[in-house]
Amino acid sequence: MRFVTDEESKKEYKEFLENHERCNFQQSLEWAEVKKPNWKPEVVLAEDEEGNIIGSICVWIRKMPIFGNMMYSSRGPVCDIHDIAVMKQLTDGIKELGKKYNAFVFRNEPDILSSDQDYRDVVTSLGYKIKDDAKDFKDEIQPRYVFRLDIKDKTEEEVMAGFKQKWRYNIRLAGRKGVTVKDGTKEDLKDFHRIMIETGKRDGFIIRPLEYFEKMYDCLGDHMKVLMAYYDGKPISGVIPIFYGNKTWYLYGASSNEHRNLMPNYLLQWEMIKMAIKRGDDVYDFRGVSGVVDKNHPQYGLYRFKQGFGAAFTEFIGEVYLPFKPLTYKLYKFSEKTFRTLRQIKRKLSK
Repeated sequence: MRFVTDEESKKEYKEFLENHERCNFQQSLEWAEVKKPNWKPEVVLAEDEEGNIIGSICVWIRKMPIFGNMMYSSRGPVCDIHDIAVMKQLTDGIKELGKKYNAFVFRNEPDILSSDQDYRDVVTSLGYKIKDDAKDFKDEIQPRYVFRLDIKDKTEEEVMAGFKQKWRYNIRLAGRKGVTVKDGTKEDLKDFHRIMIETGKRDGFIIRPLEYFEKMYDCLGDHMKVLMAYYDGKPISGVIPIFYGNKTWYLYGASSNEHRNLMPNYLLQWEMIKMAIKRGDDVYDFRGVSGVVDKNHPQYGLYRFKQGFGAAFTEFIGEVYLPFKPLTYKLYKFSEKTFRTLRQIKRKLSK
C-alpha cells in the first residue's frame, strides 16, 4: 500500500483510473480540484508484488465545525471489490489517514450494487458498517438510486430502439420544431446558470453559484461539456455531461419555463447519449432519482423521464463507513439530518 504523493504517482494513478472498468469521475484528481479548498484529497493505492497499481480510493478530508475532521469517498474504491487482500490494503491506508487527520469517521458511498452480497461480506469482515436504508435524495450525499443505460458495443440505432415510442417521438419533434443543440463554451455557462436558477425555483432545489460551474469547466477540461438547446436563437435548455474512462454522466440539467412543449430536454439527452456511443463508452449514467417509486411522489416525473430512455433502475449499496469515534459520528449524523430537515422546511416556506 502507498499514497499518491508526487507528479509521477499522480500520472500513474490517472492512467490506472481511466483504464479500469470501475472508473468513476468522482474518484479523479480533476474532480478533487473542483472540491478544493473545502475538501483535501488523499489517494490510497493498493499494489502487487511488482509495485503495479491494482486498486485505489480517493479520499477527501474536511473539517466539520464542532466535530472535527471527516473523511469521505464518493464512488470508490476502484479495484476488484471481491478481493479481500486488495480491499485490506486500501482499508489499511484509510485507517492510516484516519490517524493522520484524527478523523471521527470515514464515509464511503461506493458504486456497488445493493444486491452484491460478496462485497458486503468482504467489507464487514474488514470492520466496516453498512447503512442501506436511504430512499430519498436528502438521505445521502450521493444519490443511492440512479438510471444507467448499457451502450457497450451498441449503435445509435440499437440504443434508440430501446427508448419508449413517445420518447423517440419527442426527440424527433424537437428537431422538427426547430430546436437546435450547440456545443457551448465557458461563456455559455452564464446562460446555463440563469436557466438553472429558473429550474431550481420551479422544482424546489438549491442552485450552486455560477463560479462553481466555471471552476468545474477550468478543472475538468475535456472531461466536461456544456450543451445548450436553442429556439429562435434563444437558449431554452442546457445540460452538463461528464466524460471519464468508460462512462458518460449526465451531471446537471436546466430548462426554461418557456417552450417546454418543444421537448428540448429529450433532444439534449439524445445528443449526450450519441456522444457517449461515439466515445465507445460502456455506460451512460442518468444519475439520481428517488428510491420511492410512487406516482404521487414529487420526484416521480424525473423517474419517469429517465426510465423512458430504456435505462435500468440501479440501486447502490448506500453508505459503507468506518466510525473511528462512534459517538461523535452519531451526534454528527443527528445534526446533519436536523440541518437538512430545517433547510427543506425553509425552502417550502419561501415558495
